[in-house]
Amino acid sequence: MEINAYTLATLKRGEKGVIKSVDASDPQVQRLMVLGLVEGAEIEHASSAIGGDPIEFRLFGSGISLRQEHAKFFQVAPIAAGG
Repeated sequence: MEINAYTLATLKRGEKGVIKSVDASDPQVQRLMVLGLVEGAEIEHASSAIGGDPIEFRLFGSGISLRQEHAKFFQVAPIAAGG
């Protein structure tokens, strides 16, 4: 995975992105993929706890919370506002 890549951890509140690649080397990340966090999925940063961890995302109309450490395994391409 690229250094300084745009990941789920770098999305700001209200921003949307499409998952472009997943580093599935961590077993916890593999479990998250079963929940729909896979390449091509559109995801939105909904909110985050005080301090920024965990982060809540909207995925397929449902909410899912991830820790920062796991969000870094998902590389995304941002979706422009209105797009």
